[in-house]
Amino acid sequence: MDNNAIFEIRDMSFYFGKIKAIDGLSLTISPSGFWGLLGPNGCGKSTLLDLLARCKTPGSGAIKYQGRDIGDYVRKDLAKEIALVPQDFYINFSFTVKEIVLMGRHPYIPRFASPSMYDLKIVDHVMELLEIAKFKDKYITELSGGEKQRVIFARALAQDTPVLLLDEATSNMDIQFTLDILNIVLKGVETGRKTVIAALHNLNLAAAYCDRLIFMKSGRVLSEGSLDDMLTEQNLLEVFGIESHVYFDEYTESKQVAFRRRRI
Repeated sequence: MDNNAIFEIRDMSFYFGKIKAIDGLSLTISPSGFWGLLGPNGCGKSTLLDLLARCKTPGSGAIKYQGRDIGDYVRKDLAKEIALVPQDFYINFSFTVKEIVLMGRHPYIPRFASPSMYDLKIVDHVMELLEIAKFKDKYITELSGGEKQRVIFARALAQDTPVLLLDEATSNMDIQFTLDILNIVLKGVETGRKTVIAALHNLNLAAAYCDRLIFMKSGRVLSEGSLDDMLTEQNLLEVFGIESHVYFDEYTESKQVAFRRRRI
């Protein structure tokens, strides 16, 4: 076992019926980093994040979190460690925005007890941070897709966990809120408080914010490592089947990826 690992996955598989979504995957994730999870649609990114959050159980293999089998954790204790912002969420009940965000504090509130002043302070702070305080009394069903996504993100931040899993968590947001949220997340990583694992489709956002990349294809990890080592034209060709130009951009102070328009 790697004593420095926050997650250690060994020979893990997962099936949807007869379809193998994760195929003998092994991966070690060290703490206090911003990990980008990249790969084509259907490669298993969302399934892997669900397994790390224990929303799903592996068909075979094992996941260790902080050296312990993830299945050994009491769910309430694990909810103080790992928060997930899902790609797809559906809330059909008329909860207010504040009630949704407060759900992130439930692991810390004793049964039959009311939220403490500290819980309410965290909720108010997170809502201000994500600029959703102005509609805190609105029902979640009244919001746009991007606004709902910010509320779900706020719920995860209110959970105040050392690990944050993001499954295309900004896909419905405009560029302003996408950058604002990624900056908030990055600050948590840089202060050493958080480990972030984010499934992303935007390669240039991954290049600007992540320090490590994991490339997946067909339910397996093809490669993982530092951003500089992983973000190469050869890897993008192998993983996505695309031709590209990878270069260092002085304005973003990071690698970026350019594509040539193809006429069909």
